[in-house]
Amino acid sequence: MKMTVETKTIEAVNGVKIPQLGFGVYKIKKKEEFEMSIREAIRVGFRHFDTAKIYGNEKALGTAIEKSQIPREKFFITSKVWNTDHGYKATKNAFEQTCKKLNVKYLDMYLIHFASPHYLETWKAMEELYMEGRIKVIGVANFEIQHLENIMKHSEIAPMINQIETHPEFPQNELHDYLKNHHILHEAWGPLGQGNKALLEHPDLKTIAHEHQKTVAQIILRWHLQRGIIIIPKSSNPQRIKENSDIFDFVLTHEEMGKISQLNTGRRYSIKPTGYMINPFYNRLMKIFMK
Repeated sequence: MKMTVETKTIEAVNGVKIPQLGFGVYKIKKKEEFEMSIREAIRVGFRHFDTAKIYGNEKALGTAIEKSQIPREKFFITSKVWNTDHGYKATKNAFEQTCKKLNVKYLDMYLIHFASPHYLETWKAMEELYMEGRIKVIGVANFEIQHLENIMKHSEIAPMINQIETHPEFPQNELHDYLKNHHILHEAWGPLGQGNKALLEHPDLKTIAHEHQKTVAQIILRWHLQRGIIIIPKSSNPQRIKENSDIFDFVLTHEEMGKISQLNTGRRYSIKPTGYMINPFYNRLMKIFMK
């Protein structure tokens, strides 16, 4: 069977199948732009959608999915609990609020957005919600090895996925190997380096793209897929949304994968998770960052 956006999946440790190519909705806030983006994404085959409380568009996503008239169970919906809602009771409340905004009875995936204080209590609440069948896959985002070690030491269920900044200039090799060894899925946010012009115009990537008659963005997304990574590229451009879905009809060679791996500079395009967690102004900074 030919792989498509809908059929190419990766299994979590509990057997739940996650579409490997999803659609991120970070920073898409204008009503008309959001509705068009989700409508187009659904049209070309996207069924995995990633949102978060802090994005401020959970309700808009729920409405757009409902308008599609496609059954809820055909979608894979992810959201995240924000730092100010950490703690056992606060997390339970935040989860219910998210479900209400999305107009769903369960979430396919729920993540701790950052390893801020009280994430262990948050995880306990998420474990219970998982056991109750309210969440199909529970995981974390922006966790580093020390955070994962700590949560696994104090929990009954290990995180099933870690969503982290990952792109050719920051491939997260050490953490990628750690996740693989511990049967934790690797999900990439910012898979295209947040659209950095220098990356998208890199000569080596342009050469590979020419060989396959694809765009550089398609080459980068294919690189992620072949590393076994789940990706959630974002775009509000209909042409790019379609292009991002069209990455299943070619394969990068071993040599091409090697060339892309050499682009690693260790450069992040976002903040480093460690260190910000203990900063009293962290949430204020993040609210500014999210605008």
